[in-house]
Amino acid sequence: MKRFEPRPGFVVQAYRYALDPNVGQEHALRSHCGAARAAYNWAVSWVSASWSQRKAEQSYGIAEAELTDWRRWSLPALRKAFNQVKHTDPRFASWWAENSKEAYSTGLANAATAFDNYATSKRGRRKGTRMGLPRRKSKHTAPLTCRFTTGTIRVDADRRHVTLPRLGAIRTHESTRKLARRLENGTARVLSATVRYVRGRWFVSFQVEVEREPTRPARPDVTVGVDLGVTTLAVTADSDGEIRYLPNPKHYDTNLERLRRLSRRVSRRRGPDRRTGQKPSTRWRKANAERNRVHHRVANLRTDAVHKLTTSIATEYGAMVVEDLNVAGMLRNRRLARKIADAGFGEIRRQLTYKSEWSGGAVHVADRWFPSSKTCSGCGAVKAKLPLHVRVFTCDECPLVLDRDVNAARNLAALTLHCTTGSGVAADLGASAPKPRGADRKTRATAGSRKAAGERAGGETRNRGQKRETVIRTPQPSCRGDTVTDLSGRKPGNAEIRRESKQR
Repeated sequence: MKRFEPRPGFVVQAYRYALDPNVGQEHALRSHCGAARAAYNWAVSWVSASWSQRKAEQSYGIAEAELTDWRRWSLPALRKAFNQVKHTDPRFASWWAENSKEAYSTGLANAATAFDNYATSKRGRRKGTRMGLPRRKSKHTAPLTCRFTTGTIRVDADRRHVTLPRLGAIRTHESTRKLARRLENGTARVLSATVRYVRGRWFVSFQVEVEREPTRPARPDVTVGVDLGVTTLAVTADSDGEIRYLPNPKHYDTNLERLRRLSRRVSRRRGPDRRTGQKPSTRWRKANAERNRVHHRVANLRTDAVHKLTTSIATEYGAMVVEDLNVAGMLRNRRLARKIADAGFGEIRRQLTYKSEWSGGAVHVADRWFPSSKTCSGCGAVKAKLPLHVRVFTCDECPLVLDRDVNAARNLAALTLHCTTGSGVAADLGASAPKPRGADRKTRATAGSRKAAGERAGGETRNRGQKRETVIRTPQPSCRGDTVTDLSGRKPGNAEIRRESKQR
């Protein structure tokens, strides 16, 4: 399917509003979301059945030409097949007409996307982790969501209601004047609307093509390095020498004691049990709702703080340098996982990326293995080790003593200086600097196989020494316009020297 491209001078933006549906409207919303899930499960079963049938026929020795035909999983093919069976299939025949056709189209589109992701991942054309075969969704765990692309999708003139197909006019919790003004002026066009149940209430998100006039940051010639942390959410150091500490609100830690107290109260009530069919008591429902309100408030406060932080940075600086943090790997650290998740590192980088495009700036991404904290921002010397508990950077080559976060932010900001000057050890990644014990190298241990040649199966093995493979990375920075730029500049297999040495 061809991807939608906005017109020149337009961007695709979402406007989300909380809904206040009545009892009948909430029942209809849940029915539409359930219809989307049912259509998704039907599509997954319909396509997977042909695969299983072909596999069984091959085991019987049937010729390839006589096997069951493949079932296509494109959205038009799924729609055509579903429209033929919905009148006769007992799973849909009695109730499918109660919902909008867009509900079933949502589930079929999600199924088509899931099969496409699986196919491209299996061929090795998709980045990220390998995708498995799509599975059916459970009504107990599947999120309630439905997307509308055709029909009556309107923001009413009173700016307190929205109109959706088959659902009618639903009251919004806040005013819709920001979107209504753009629609009245002709500077916006609604593409689709998505309803979703999240954080204890219903929301509607309008995907809108919005006209945006080109803007410039307040300081377009200034580059800033953003170093994210836990104690301090972000430390920024710009090319003008200004340093700012942005404190971490720690919304979750602030409400942790209250959440523990409410969780103990919930655990003492009679909750639901799917194994025995036990229904929750009224006291459990009230206690669980009170606990959920605290969770939702913490999530809303975190979202608001991240938006304010990224907006202030994107609208002020012309170039921003951030680190390519392995957030998923950092969350595996059980001592820091809660604090890292509360900070929202991945969301900060995502918002900086698209907000910089709106404000006319550029975001540059430093290499994941660039030693920003270990490198001296004055002379460029790289320390061999710098434990996390050491909060002050002391250079061994020059008399620089500086907070480690400020030092890292300065090194990040200096990564783009080569585009204009190309001088300085910290700015020029190709300059030579003392690097004791190979601090710029990534080392990973590779244990030898026990079934290797020359080893005995009875228990005698070779020496405990392991082989260590050392990779020396020599990044070549680059600057390319107003897009997200990876400052590592290296391709897999280029500028890497591999050598092996035995550990002693």
